[in-house]
Amino acid sequence: MSRRGDSEREQEPATAANASAAEAGTNDNAPAESASVPELEKLVAEKTDMRNALVRLQADFENYRKRIERERHQERHRGAETLVEHLLPVLDAFDRAISAHPDAAHDEYRTGFQLIRKQLFDALTKQGLQKIETDGKRFDPHMHHAIERRETSDEPDGAILEELQAGYTFHGKVLRPAMVRVAVNPEGGDLASNSSTN
Repeated sequence: MSRRGDSEREQEPATAANASAAEAGTNDNAPAESASVPELEKLVAEKTDMRNALVRLQADFENYRKRIERERHQERHRGAETLVEHLLPVLDAFDRAISAHPDAAHDEYRTGFQLIRKQLFDALTKQGLQKIETDGKRFDPHMHHAIERRETSDEPDGAILEELQAGYTFHGKVLRPAMVRVAVNPEGGDLASNSSTN
């Protein structure tokens, strides 16, 4: 009995020592845990800043890529526009050659010129060239260039009487206005208003 009592007494202080050591250990970890909370918050803030910087860089790169593509497209468009503009006198030369000799002896040559002109115009049309229409149209200072004004009572004021040189647009932009002869009605807009009401 005494041995058991002695051993129990020896174990009690050991258990008490272990408990106090455990409490001391938890107290030692407490400053470490409290120190790690600000450090964790700092790391989270750094991570957020880095993520935001990455998102900004990706957006900047996407904007840069789109701008470069747009500039390349504009450069190609300007190059095509310059080439088309230089080819317009060739179309004019074909038009003059076709209308130069109306006699039947030159029909074969005229047909050949018409075919070549059509091939050239079709190729330019695929690039965005369009002829400005003048037949039956009224004078538009944005699309037409009036070379001459002719007084007549047969046509309404501002009607296009004749096209002297063809005009063209390229992708909706006026490349060259059509040179036209315009009617001036001595009665003013009365004939124009009458024809519009009929």
